[in-house]
Amino acid sequence: MRQTGVMTIDQSRELDNAALQQSARDHLWMHFARMSSYDEADVPIIVRGAGAYIYDSDGKRYLDGLAGLFASQLGHGRTELAEAAAAQAQRLAFMPLWSYAHPTAIELAQRLASYTPADLNRVFFTSGGSEAVETAWKLAKQYFKLTGKPAKHKVISRAISYHGTTQGALSITGLPNLKAPFEPLVPSTFRVPNTNIYRATHHSDDPVAFGRWAADQIAVAIENEGPQTVAAVFLEPVQNAGGCFTPPPGYFQRVREICDEYDVLLVSDEVICAFGRLGHMFGAERYGYVPDIITCAKGITSGYAPLGAMIATDRLFEPFRKGTTSFGHGYTFGGHPVSTAVAMASLDVFEREGVNQHVLDNQDAFRATLEKLTDLPIVGDVRGDGYFYAIELVKDKATKKTFSGEESERLLRGYLSRALYDAGLYCRPDDRGDPVVQLSPPLICDQQHFDEMEQILRSVLAEAPSHV
Repeated sequence: MRQTGVMTIDQSRELDNAALQQSARDHLWMHFARMSSYDEADVPIIVRGAGAYIYDSDGKRYLDGLAGLFASQLGHGRTELAEAAAAQAQRLAFMPLWSYAHPTAIELAQRLASYTPADLNRVFFTSGGSEAVETAWKLAKQYFKLTGKPAKHKVISRAISYHGTTQGALSITGLPNLKAPFEPLVPSTFRVPNTNIYRATHHSDDPVAFGRWAADQIAVAIENEGPQTVAAVFLEPVQNAGGCFTPPPGYFQRVREICDEYDVLLVSDEVICAFGRLGHMFGAERYGYVPDIITCAKGITSGYAPLGAMIATDRLFEPFRKGTTSFGHGYTFGGHPVSTAVAMASLDVFEREGVNQHVLDNQDAFRATLEKLTDLPIVGDVRGDGYFYAIELVKDKATKKTFSGEESERLLRGYLSRALYDAGLYCRPDDRGDPVVQLSPPLICDQQHFDEMEQILRSVLAEAPSHV
């Protein structure tokens, strides 16, 4: 056949993909990625999204079982959110909040305050979750200095918890292997037991007693460090790392009592758990406690623009109302006009479509569908709440014996990560703690999506033991 010199659409796409692959290898430093993995394999390149699905550069479709990274609450391709961003960029593309304000930041701050419990009325915007955690710790330290307790600076968090990657947030994080390459970190952070009742060594048969015991360990840590030195306790409503540890009954109520007794701030780290992930605007509402500070990000814009926030009580703001005192802290893009406009549009959709109620109406079906997988020998536990679940994988279900480090490496990175992706499911095999598969789909998902997840997981997990 005579060459015409005209490429077909498929040929053009193949050329573009090849160029993208080479550029990715040559220039793009991906986050939390083993770059050597792409020496012989293609870089997964996602080019578009629609609803609960994403599509790669070859046109293959995947169910977004992780909502991007716990962020795409409303799914992909929402034109109203893109239009809100474009309209704001035309009106006012950028203005920092450094002693100036702009309308969408004011409007969003008021709206967030209307959703929070009690008097959490003061909103400090950041660019993302790690920055929100940094902000909370800095506020706690300065607040106590201003109120005559300058020695209160230490932070307590839970074992295996994740609170971010910046120096302060990473210091609060309870994952030694994640922290080790960057030490020394910020001092004065301490760990207490988490609420993983599946592997509890105390009261594993009594959730209420276990919750009381786990909460009381915070009081023990405060006493050990000296109550006059402890500023804050950072806890997620549902702990992410380790695989969706939910709070036992009464746990947060006891933590609140302890924090009040010792004048320690309770920080609810809701970077993942806010904005519908648990069926409420804030996870604290689901579990019936009132924190002193909420940190949030991710789902605040449904992932359509970067934004985070620290929300504090009026009591914590009070010392900053007077005289020359200021909170000497901020971020260039914290409360960006486009991001806050997108957040407003996203919250409009939440209210118009009843997204939180949709999660509450469908959460039991999601749990029940995932629990079907417990008939597989490798599935030890299915746990979570709302649209936030983890499946813990075990070597022996009867004894709960877990995999060794080498076995976990072969299981998760050698097999599951690629196999699940190839089967059309984007989710998160994770080994921060015992090996789990995490699922956190867009909040628009329903039974058809749950069934698709279960079927893909079943087919892949059934083959997993032979790959360890």
